[in-house]
Amino acid sequence: MLETAYAAQTGNPRDCIIVALDCPPAEAISLADKLVGHATWLKVGMTLFYKAGPVIIEELHKQGFNIFLDLKLYDIPHQVEGAAASAASTGADLLSLHALGGPTMVQAAQAGIAALKQEKVTETVAITILTSFDNETLERVGIEKPLDVEVDTLASLAIESGANGLVCSPQEVGKLRELLGTSPRIVTPGVRPAGTAAGDQSRIATPADALMAGASQLVIGRPITGVADPIAAFDACLKEVEEVLK
Repeated sequence: MLETAYAAQTGNPRDCIIVALDCPPAEAISLADKLVGHATWLKVGMTLFYKAGPVIIEELHKQGFNIFLDLKLYDIPHQVEGAAASAASTGADLLSLHALGGPTMVQAAQAGIAALKQEKVTETVAITILTSFDNETLERVGIEKPLDVEVDTLASLAIESGANGLVCSPQEVGKLRELLGTSPRIVTPGVRPAGTAAGDQSRIATPADALMAGASQLVIGRPITGVADPIAAFDACLKEVEEVLK
């Protein structure tokens, strides 16, 4: 089994897949009901959280899921410290923030979570560069470094500042593993099973390729949630994961 895959810690290949519920509450609950006994991790993003509020985390926890609360926190350190504490108080297992916020902001998020003194500590993952970005987009917002160099810079900064892990595209995972070793949790969106549409993602890979590169967990949304049979789609992704982890 690949040592960097999250399943290496838990012994369950299902833990490598985080199903993204980027949809309204009623649809999210319906999808979660179908995924009980199949998926173990769900992602609650801004679309769902801003509509349903913290109660959605509690409801999904009651169904037995682990939750990645993908709020992409990015503000001045004081605001992020409070926001991280509020988000962690929902019981979310994983929380995202932007590494672009800088070391003081990342440290403030960790401080906000630590101040809660909860038995189950919410871990943070820092986003490097969104998977919808390419080099041209990066240049247009005024970042002149090549995309891969900027990813390395932000990833190192985030881990040095106390983040528990990272969010990056599958294409950057291998280099980050060389740079940072096997310890950080690396969560990769932009994962598309072979034959599915890329959508608005620019830097993508298949589940097998992402895991082989060193990803810990894979965020997969529309290829599972946007099809007629989400269970069959999840099981197909899981089969690919299990083949890699043999």
